[in-house]
Amino acid sequence: MRQLLSSLSYFSIFFAPFLLPLIVWILSPDTYVAKHARRALFSHVFPVIAAIPMIYMAVTSGSFGSIIGYLILFGIIYFGAFVYNIIMGIQVLRETAY
Repeated sequence: MRQLLSSLSYFSIFFAPFLLPLIVWILSPDTYVAKHARRALFSHVFPVIAAIPMIYMAVTSGSFGSIIGYLILFGIIYFGAFVYNIIMGIQVLRETAY
């Protein structure tokens, strides 16, 4: 059950990226589940946090090429976080229960 809830926190990138890991992290009495929910929440929030300075830099750059570059960089960061969540969700599901 702990692996399922932990991996669901990572897989929530598909349906409830911020809400489910936050709820699991706050309500879970199990430290294993809370640890994975906290990691999943950070990995869901990280692309949004990274987008804030990139939006500022794109707006102030004044060059269309740099705007496209920042959009590509954001896409790479978001794709990396998406893949990370899928890999971690599968890895947690495959762990043995302690």
